[in-house]
Amino acid sequence: QVQLVESGGGLVQAGGSLTLSCAVSGTTTSSSKRIGWYRQAPGKQRELVATIISGSSTNYKDSVKGRFTISRDNTKNTVDLQMSSLKPEDTAVYYCNIYTGLQDYWGQGTQVTVSS
Repeated sequence: QVQLVESGGGLVQAGGSLTLSCAVSGTTTSSSKRIGWYRQAPGKQRELVATIISGSSTNYKDSVKGRFTISRDNTKNTVDLQMSSLKPEDTAVYYCNIYTGLQDYWGQGTQVTVSS
């Protein structure tokens, strides 16, 4: 049973920083085809924020480039999203995602709220 558990969300002022962490069990971050973070704001569709593909290639949403950094720790089996220079428009529920090559798995989400 694959499980993803996010943590690290919260309320932060604009310009501040947060680090989200995703603890993975039932599979390994090292073997996953794609690992990533997505977000969904109220009334909007879920969107890609950042992904690591095939082990090393990273991909970011244009509006977070230079502010967010995705990383994984294969020894801890975790995926982190470091967020800095946060803006009110970054407010959303953030979801961790893993694609094993057979199936997509999602965490339950963690709320990030950026106040102006």
